Amino acid sequence: MKILIRLPNWLGDVIMSTAFINAVKQSYPDALVDVIVKKELSGLAALISGLNTVYPFSKQEYKGLRGAFRFGKTLKAKKYDLFFNLPTSLSSTVLGWASGAVKRIGFNKDGSFLLFTNLYKKPVNVHRVDEYLSLLEQFSGKKINNRSVRLLIENSVPINQKQVLVNFNSEALSRRMPVEKAHILINSLTNTFPDITFKFIGSPKESAFVEQIIDSAQNKDRIENLAGKTDLVGLSQLMASSAAVLTTDSGPAHLANSVGTPTIVLFGAGNEYNTAPYNKHNLNVIRYGKLNCEPCVKNVCPLYDIPKCMQLIDELTIIDTMSLYLPNA
Repeated sequence: MKILIRLPNWLGDVIMSTAFINAVKQSYPDALVDVIVKKELSGLAALISGLNTVYPFSKQEYKGLRGAFRFGKTLKAKKYDLFFNLPTSLSSTVLGWASGAVKRIGFNKDGSFLLFTNLYKKPVNVHRVDEYLSLLEQFSGKKINNRSVRLLIENSVPINQKQVLVNFNSEALSRRMPVEKAHILINSLTNTFPDITFKFIGSPKESAFVEQIIDSAQNKDRIENLAGKTDLVGLSQLMASSAAVLTTDSGPAHLANSVGTPTIVLFGAGNEYNTAPYNKHNLNVIRYGKLNCEPCVKNVCPLYDIPKCMQLIDELTIIDTMSLYLPNA
């Protein structure tokens, strides 16, 4: 049997989909499993076990619905038996239809009833991981009991107990740490943990934001800006070698959790019951939790100039939680 899976388009969602990939492999142990993934995230596939072929998909090269159709047609000769569609976009539905897979399976949205053979109801108010797994459960008629999100770091990486990674970035402004609050937090951290080096991570476009935080920070000799200096595989290895990761609600939170690093996630606008890192071991979720608007799940705060839900998170709670994972704290 040959199976093709269209993975989601965001870093955190791709990581959460690894539970689905693992479940497919367990349900069809003799099948060849291939995936389609956004080109910018294709390097991450090297850390997902059990994949046969990875097809990078570029929306710049294959624009719009016509582009998705053209890309799907290039896979028709592969003669896939099953196509699972995890995104709910019309373009991914068209791509799956064009692939010619015998059975095309997805959630019943965006006109997919015209193009897919097997459609199922998308569950509401469940974690994104369980949402993805429900698609396989509804198709196969079997309950999936082994649920975990996992990326594999092939070589054993020694853990540097005096290194902590920090991510205050987010694609959504409502989930990004305000600069003034970031100053308070990094100063509290470096003063409380004098033997620890704190390394900021992020994408190249987030490097300037990180520099803005560091410029006014104390103890700069123990703060480093790594934003834009690692690829996803390198970042995964860096996380696996760190004592802990302190992060906003974002893709890196899921990345750290998936490689088993103690992860402290600061939540603002997002709903942790739907999109927090999935593995509960060494996971701590912190939010202010006293505003009537929490969580609004909007990308931009509709009430305040800066997201007050992030601004009011208690730094002492963060310090106490970090103490669980750092030596001599």
